[in-house]
Amino acid sequence: MSAFDTFAVVDWSARSGPSRKRPSQDAIWLGISRQGQLAEPLYFWTRAKAEEHLACMVKEEAAAGRRMLLTFDFPFGYPLGFAKALTGEDDPFAVWDWIAERIEDKQDTERSNNRFEVAEEMNRKFSGLGPFWGKSHEDRWPDLPYRKAGISYDTIPEKRECDKVARTASSCFQLFYNPTVGSQVLMGLPMLNRLRTLPGVAVWPFEEHDAANVVLAEIWPGLIEDAIREDTGGVIRDALQVTRLALALSRLDPARLEHLLKDLPYQAREEAWILGAGATKDLTELARGEISVVIPARPNQRVAGNNEPLAPPPLRDDCFALPAGVDWTPVDDALAMLQDRLHPVVATQTLPLDRALGRTLAADVTAKRANPPHANTAVDGYGFAHASLTEGDQTLPLTPGRAAAGKAFEGAVPHGHAIRILTGAALPQGVDTVILQEDVTASDTAIAFHPGIKPGANTRKAGEDVSAGDTILSKGRKLTPTDLALLSATGNTDLTVHAPLRVAVLSTGDELVEPGASAAPGQIFDANRPMLLGLTERFGFTPIDLGRVPDNRETLRATLDRGAAKADVILTSGGASSGDEDHVSALLNETGAMSQWRIAVKPGRPLALGLWKGTPVFGLPGNPVAALVCTLVFARPAMGLLSGQGWHRPQSFTLPAAFSKSKKPGRREYLRARVTDGQAEVFKSEGSGRISGLSWAEGLVELPDHAVTISPGDPVSYIPFASFL
Repeated sequence: MSAFDTFAVVDWSARSGPSRKRPSQDAIWLGISRQGQLAEPLYFWTRAKAEEHLACMVKEEAAAGRRMLLTFDFPFGYPLGFAKALTGEDDPFAVWDWIAERIEDKQDTERSNNRFEVAEEMNRKFSGLGPFWGKSHEDRWPDLPYRKAGISYDTIPEKRECDKVARTASSCFQLFYNPTVGSQVLMGLPMLNRLRTLPGVAVWPFEEHDAANVVLAEIWPGLIEDAIREDTGGVIRDALQVTRLALALSRLDPARLEHLLKDLPYQAREEAWILGAGATKDLTELARGEISVVIPARPNQRVAGNNEPLAPPPLRDDCFALPAGVDWTPVDDALAMLQDRLHPVVATQTLPLDRALGRTLAADVTAKRANPPHANTAVDGYGFAHASLTEGDQTLPLTPGRAAAGKAFEGAVPHGHAIRILTGAALPQGVDTVILQEDVTASDTAIAFHPGIKPGANTRKAGEDVSAGDTILSKGRKLTPTDLALLSATGNTDLTVHAPLRVAVLSTGDELVEPGASAAPGQIFDANRPMLLGLTERFGFTPIDLGRVPDNRETLRATLDRGAAKADVILTSGGASSGDEDHVSALLNETGAMSQWRIAVKPGRPLALGLWKGTPVFGLPGNPVAALVCTLVFARPAMGLLSGQGWHRPQSFTLPAAFSKSKKPGRREYLRARVTDGQAEVFKSEGSGRISGLSWAEGLVELPDHAVTISPGDPVSYIPFASFL
């Protein structure tokens, strides 16, 4: 038995909580091609519902007399040696059993799972750091590194053999930060372990599958990325991937498919294998073309033509809602919730290279041409075939003509001859080595030189920098002048980018007047608005000045309306608490899409978050010092997600303290600071009204949530303001 009637592709999810009940991105999708007919992709908002459907489908296909190839988009195994280190056996199913016994998945109820704890337990089986890394909270799960830096992968390889062949983007040890393949594995293998117990099911390539009614196999949607990228935008990408991949598998010649299932290296018996690894070109071609089923559009988004900007789905009304019972929110928890709930809100468009500087890529960019495109010389000199050299001193006759950059030599250089060649010139046929002109004695007809030159000397291989098809820049990157050089060198002209994030800024309060205006008793000059507008511009976003708004609810309502019409996000300062004149909080409460986050941070604490006519609003504290800290720590990374840049985590540095401080537990603290003689110096006063300290400072010292006593010379974490840009 070899042929299949049904081909199914599952895009699995490792979300802690359920996905949206209506079809959405980054959820669970199932693509099916049955007896040559594509079905519309199916959506599941929890893993439990997906597993229930898959188990039923296994039974239904068998009852209907159909044979099914059921594929999943996460690794079925770990690199060689992992199973033995974890379980004492080389059996990959021992790993499946081990993980299934420990994973707890409460996606339907408590919006949680214990994948980080399980990864910690696995890490303790190995010496040193890792191999698993990545987590949602830097200060939790101490045996799980936050970043990959420092993990050697000496005893266990970072990637499997099939990952190298297929050139996948991530390893099964990465648990956090996209792509979170490692978390998919931990949340997927227990489900596979249960499916494999059903009658007639076999797991490829670990089991004999010829007689199996259902074969479970691993696949990777990136194999057909070129076909996906060519498709019309506006649809849910995951749904499109599983549909086109199911189509490609169904179109494979049965003999070709059988070859892919049988012809495997020895590593596959323990590591598993990606079905189709090494057959990217074939699968991509088979995935192309018109499809007869409807792929769901992204929520509230129409499908636009190639020249029209595509608007992403709006944020959910409950995107800022705090879990029930939460009062004071630790900084890391607040950041994790923002990271989990926000997504780009700006349109995407295609721009030519010369207009893309400073824009954020909305899609990965691959090299259309290798760099260098041809093997060439790195020096001025003479080229020849190294194999033509004899022992001792060399004398080679010169071939008439020369090779120069942009003027390739036509013809071939005869064996035993040399040719004059200049820096950057493509190597003529018959040349693989170049000697420096300073190392030869030359006449019009011949050159002479001493022995010792190595094969390939002074040459550059074609594609030694970048090969055609390589991913050279990833989505979310803000394009720099040097990026433009790379893009141009590799033949890229039109780029898919996000529109600039438009940030509206307003200040509230009767006490505010414009700088330079006449200030009555009790009034102050507006310091926040100039600061926030300047920060917005430094972040690379487009600032929109909405001015000052008095303590008048209707005026504020009209101003927020204007901001929602003009901007992608609104920053307000003042009025974010719960007093009589805190109109920002009051109006956001009226919409039913507001949450006041009481964050355990100093300075700061009250942060009003909500939506106004679909536009996210960050209600910052009115105190300028607190407004700055909350903007840098919370609004900046959130705006990075909204703009398509991704989650922005500032780079911190450990420096010796040039101060003393005794800090109480309960809140994270940020002190205005700068570096003096290699030490972190803090402002003379912690008073939040001391605006001069903002100008004096060049960064922030971050003190932990717990109690700490700092003495001069103790290490502290210093974050330069430049790290937030």
